[in-house]
Amino acid sequence: MKLLRLKITDPDGFRSLPCGFEHHFRTEWNLQDELAQANDFAPFVCAGPNGSGKSNLLEALAAIFFQLEVLRVRRSFLPEALQDEAPDVSPVAFELDYLIRVPAEYRSPDSPPWAKVGVWKNAGESVRFLWENQGDFSTDVYEAFKGGHADILLPQYVLGYSSGENEILSLPFFKMRFVQFDEYWTALAKKLPYPGRPDARLAYLDSGFSQVILLCNLLFQDEATLQPFREDIGIDEIREFRIILRRSVPVTRQQLAAFTSGEFMLPTETEDGRFADADAVYLDPATGDYRLKLLRGLEANERTQNTSIIEKLKRCATLHFHDDASDTLTLDYWVNEHTKQAFRANFDDSPLALFQALQVLLALNLYPVSESLKADLYTSTSHYVSETVPTLASDERAMRIKNFYFTKQGVEKPMLLKELSDGEHQLLHSLGLCLLFRGTNSLFLLDEPETHFNPDWRANFISRLRQCLPGNGEFAQEMLITTHTPFLISDSKPDKVLVFAKDKASGKVSIRHPDYNTLGASINKITMSTFGKRETIGGHAQALLEALRARFEQGIEDKEILITEIHQQLGDSVEKVLLIKAILDGDQPGNREAQG
Repeated sequence: MKLLRLKITDPDGFRSLPCGFEHHFRTEWNLQDELAQANDFAPFVCAGPNGSGKSNLLEALAAIFFQLEVLRVRRSFLPEALQDEAPDVSPVAFELDYLIRVPAEYRSPDSPPWAKVGVWKNAGESVRFLWENQGDFSTDVYEAFKGGHADILLPQYVLGYSSGENEILSLPFFKMRFVQFDEYWTALAKKLPYPGRPDARLAYLDSGFSQVILLCNLLFQDEATLQPFREDIGIDEIREFRIILRRSVPVTRQQLAAFTSGEFMLPTETEDGRFADADAVYLDPATGDYRLKLLRGLEANERTQNTSIIEKLKRCATLHFHDDASDTLTLDYWVNEHTKQAFRANFDDSPLALFQALQVLLALNLYPVSESLKADLYTSTSHYVSETVPTLASDERAMRIKNFYFTKQGVEKPMLLKELSDGEHQLLHSLGLCLLFRGTNSLFLLDEPETHFNPDWRANFISRLRQCLPGNGEFAQEMLITTHTPFLISDSKPDKVLVFAKDKASGKVSIRHPDYNTLGASINKITMSTFGKRETIGGHAQALLEALRARFEQGIEDKEILITEIHQQLGDSVEKVLLIKAILDGDQPGNREAQG
């Protein structure tokens, strides 16, 4: 997709973006130039001081697409607050224009490859779509989705990633995790068919997905695709890993409400003192607790023998065993070429298909969350919602990965993934999610993805992204990156650099493009012009230098002794050279007065 314009018309604004905030991502000239160079992927780089609104722009886009996803997916299992045709979810009013690549199967030979889509919502009203240049129609969101136009009007996926503890971006995605979980929970309770992958298109790929992202890439991608992993980090081959699944979990009486009507009655005691199994729920006679067969909707039955997630994972495993006492399924994988072939055969030769299957299993770790807490989370505006969700101990999780060993160049023994540094994790994670979704028309929202990188990795990050997202004609990914790194700006054209500023008095956020050619500009030039930092040295060193300058300006120091001290105290820098030049030129107050 290609973003064109965003305007916030919510009377309360959105975060730091006030009512009336508007940004045009592309001029008509820039757009035509991009469309003529379809294979030239380049992200928008959002720069500016801390707190200037960069992350809020990404969150606004995520929040808008969250609303659209809530309206698109089946709504019967959602809380009442989200079932309204105009849910009171921030922002309650907005305008968003973009181009979306129309899949070949949805367009005629003479229709344009890009659809121009306008999405807008007024406060208290439902969302409307304007679909230009493809028949030109304006319609209510429900009519558009009922007509089967969702695959044309919306990006295939909206993907979020934040490298740190900042939860500003994560809120809409975090809510969508519960939508995905409830989708499966409802299918399990009502014995409905479940597709084996999340229906919702938003995914927040935080640190909890690191193992899964790397695993899918190492099992499926070829040598050339994995070249960034090998060149920068030295990862060679995956050796082994283990998946542990809890087939049944304890549930509360409140959660059992979904299983207690009609044919889903709770289990009852039989005449001989045993308990009859009520299909998905049973009463454990040893503990007296109700337990739910959480994996039942993902295991093989008469209809899903060849398509169930668990059956596919079993067929790929070197060995698997079930512990009756804990009702735990363990799958071990000793990885060789045959293992990789098995995964390709069972998961459509697609790393994304495997990722989505594992994404479903990871979502099951939300099982302890109560219905009342979920209802609160769905409508929450807090940045701290994740703190209210129970954090499970390792052995209480429905799904976990252990013993993830791989070989690394220059290291004699296989390593665990957890042995990598923060920067290595971050590089594998950010590039890995791009590789997984490279064959999709998706929107990527990356919040400071390079914070733990060394200078070399920062300098090469845009190049690595271009390697992972080649931007061929059939796929058109859009990406926004927030950063404080001049290197990302130096690898971007000015029209792709968004410089944020926030007025301290009014709080108004503004966005501008740099007034100089950023592509190939020096780091010093960018630091001074874009980040407003004229000094090229640290604050402590600058203070030492200013103290030495003050002594020189007093006019009582011997020049040679002072210059020797400067060399001893300070390393090479522009500031040091300029001070020494001033001393050698004798440019001090006493000399200027004598010359006068």
